[in-house]
Amino acid sequence: MSELITAELVDLDLSAETKSEAARSLAERMVSAGRVTDLDGFLADVAAREAQMPTGLDGGIGIPHCRSEHVAAPTLAFGRSRRGIDFGAADGPADLVFLIAAPAGADDDHLTILSSLARRLMDPGFTDALRAEADPAVAAALVRGEEAPATAPEPAEAATEKTATAERTAAKPFRIVAVTSCPTGIAHTYMAAESLEAAARAQGVVLDVETQGSAGFERLDPAVIAAADAVIWAHDVDVREKGRFGGKPVVDTGVKAGINRPAELIAEARAKAERGEISGIAEDGAGPAEGTGGPSGPSGHFGVRLRTYLMSGVSYMVPFVAAGGLLIALSFAIGGYEIAGAKSVADHFVWGESASWAALLNQIGTAAFGFLVPVLAGYIAYGMADRPALVPGFVGGAIALTIDAGFLGGLVAGLLAGAAVMAIQRVKVHPTLRGIMPVLVIPLLASIAVGFLMFIVVGKPIASLQNALTDWLNGLSGSNAVILGVVLGLMMCFDMGGPLNKVAYAFAVGGLADPTPGSLKVMAAVMAAGMVPPLAMALATTLRRGLFTRTERENGRAAWVLGASFITEGAIPFAAADPLRVIPSVMAGGAVTGALSMAFGCTLRAPHGGVFVVPLIGEPFLYVLAIAVGTAVSTALVVVLKGMRRTPGSAAPADDGPAVAVAA
Repeated sequence: MSELITAELVDLDLSAETKSEAARSLAERMVSAGRVTDLDGFLADVAAREAQMPTGLDGGIGIPHCRSEHVAAPTLAFGRSRRGIDFGAADGPADLVFLIAAPAGADDDHLTILSSLARRLMDPGFTDALRAEADPAVAAALVRGEEAPATAPEPAEAATEKTATAERTAAKPFRIVAVTSCPTGIAHTYMAAESLEAAARAQGVVLDVETQGSAGFERLDPAVIAAADAVIWAHDVDVREKGRFGGKPVVDTGVKAGINRPAELIAEARAKAERGEISGIAEDGAGPAEGTGGPSGPSGHFGVRLRTYLMSGVSYMVPFVAAGGLLIALSFAIGGYEIAGAKSVADHFVWGESASWAALLNQIGTAAFGFLVPVLAGYIAYGMADRPALVPGFVGGAIALTIDAGFLGGLVAGLLAGAAVMAIQRVKVHPTLRGIMPVLVIPLLASIAVGFLMFIVVGKPIASLQNALTDWLNGLSGSNAVILGVVLGLMMCFDMGGPLNKVAYAFAVGGLADPTPGSLKVMAAVMAAGMVPPLAMALATTLRRGLFTRTERENGRAAWVLGASFITEGAIPFAAADPLRVIPSVMAGGAVTGALSMAFGCTLRAPHGGVFVVPLIGEPFLYVLAIAVGTAVSTALVVVLKGMRRTPGSAAPADDGPAVAVAA
């Protein structure tokens, strides 16, 4: 690791109090060493990785890390904090902080070196030596592995127990194969592997791990998999080629569980093997959901799992909505709204007529829209139970269209299909039938069940509810429309890409599956409100530069583009640095914009696009006015609130250079 860390990249008295301050302090050392080319761009990538999942580990360790195009060479910086910094670990703050920076195209060798550090962090002797060392150069050498600290001798009782366990399992040891993976594949992937291996050794279990890192992975030997009694998946991204593990009991969980409670996972794998639970995965890859479902299911309470399933369906539906919506909007822009009633272009297309081209675009877009509900239902089911659930999911979605149950029918059909497949997968079958279960038996039986329920039991009530919702949206006017716009605006701006934002967005996109005047107004209000936070912060940093740090002003320049493109997350750096002032301000502006958009009757058929689809929006000038007013409201509030924290004549932030007087 000689190229990764040197003494200048070690801070044994890290004074930061928050994880963002710690990342900045260590990243500045990387910049000084010429390892990072753009400090703020790199920190944005670190923050984005941190937002996916906290990087704190039990034992007082924080490992913020990312792959970034702003990293010139693979680099590791180490900081030691006396106070401790909260990185989200269950056992409290971290005093050892490792900032790992990998280039976007880092090669396998460097990622292998980084993974070796991640494994060593599981060794108490290594971490104890780092806590005791007073010389940065020696600390860097320890991290590089040039002087391996001795671990404490194992207690006699523990050694005796290990010997007894080994003797008990010598005849036929219990065998487990495991897969570990995390979004970036740099640290958690390998730490989970090391933790599972250590726990397996302590229990006399033979365990082989496949680490599916971001630079690729080395597949386990098929013979090793065949000999395994159980499988553990500790992952936060899809397990690749999961069909290799068919016919085995599977423990499916997140990567941090592999790090923090490996013994429990091994015990669960043993219990499933003893009960004869089989995953239902076939050699073609069918079986439990890829990272989010299946017999083991995703981690978290029911609400978290339900939102994961629904968002899986919505994410696959959005491209159909985007393509279909834009095509229909373009057709209206070229040929007017009456083009929707044009005859089929298969029989009446004329090359030189704009009306024919408009009709062509409209009919292609309409065809794309026809897939929305089946795709929604199919991929909700897929998110729950993988490929065997696709057929009953699509069938249920098609039935929802047939009985006019619309978007709500698609939601219910997808959930029913996923539940039916998961129930069938739990049935023990003879080994000779396992090969045909996911490709024939499960789709057949689940389709029959879903079809019966949708046609006979729940379909008509859902259709009535869908019609009532459609009538309500179409009838919105005056104060009712404004109130809905306010609520949607607040949800879009509260967490800026978080759960509430996603719920509001999913509600709007779902309405496009069966577009009505009301649902098109909802989509317009949601996109308008979502553009306000980054635009407001960009405007505020332009008008009152002295209230913001140099970093914030640079982020403000990028926020213009992000806001114009409907990327609400562009305001997250500002909210993270000053949540009590920024979040209420942008929420107020988003509420105003949502209310005005609804009051003006603006409509939108596309689920994304920002200013680039304004010409295709109903009432475009009023739409732009609504965004401008909301942006002005948020800007004014954030400027006032930030100004109130300083007295007249107080200095601007330290990194601004010369002091700037700021009026309260």
